[in-house]
Amino acid sequence: MFLRDGFAPTTIAAIAADVAVSPDTVYKTFGAKAGLVRAICERALAGAGPIPAETRSDALQADEPDPRKIIRGWGALTIEVAPRVAPILLLVRAAGASDPEMAALYTEMGAQRLVRMTHNARNLDAAGHLRAGLTVEHAGELLWTYSSPELFELLVLTRSWSLDRYAAFISDAMIAALLPPPNG
Repeated sequence: MFLRDGFAPTTIAAIAADVAVSPDTVYKTFGAKAGLVRAICERALAGAGPIPAETRSDALQADEPDPRKIIRGWGALTIEVAPRVAPILLLVRAAGASDPEMAALYTEMGAQRLVRMTHNARNLDAAGHLRAGLTVEHAGELLWTYSSPELFELLVLTRSWSLDRYAAFISDAMIAALLPPPNG
């Protein structure tokens, strides 16, 4: 409903009626609309299947010695998660123009993504994979950029790139930005 009708016009009462519960149930479970949107984002970030995408990413980093395969795995996870979460994050960004609570949620979600991407960069660094001179913080910021809903919006939603093309692009870009050259 948020994506179809927009954030402001979508009411808790309409959401409750759509899922056949009382508005009080929605409020008690999620609080206001921002809490419901946060829960939708968290669910989208988990990806598909019984094992959350973040858990699968951590397992990949722990089990795979080849950093290029790790990053290509991140590309695969991105195209699983981004189509689910990017439209919601873009909705949050747009709603934040007139709703301070949504602006704060967008900032919070971006900060959480930066923490996660810095965690991934730290793992690459601990395994000796980051190219010389690249700090964990800078690597985290690069990963944060390549995982942004804005990049997904530009290339997939606006330019109509296929998900496979998008995954290849971000994987190649992250490899070039983060890792030493194959023979260096």
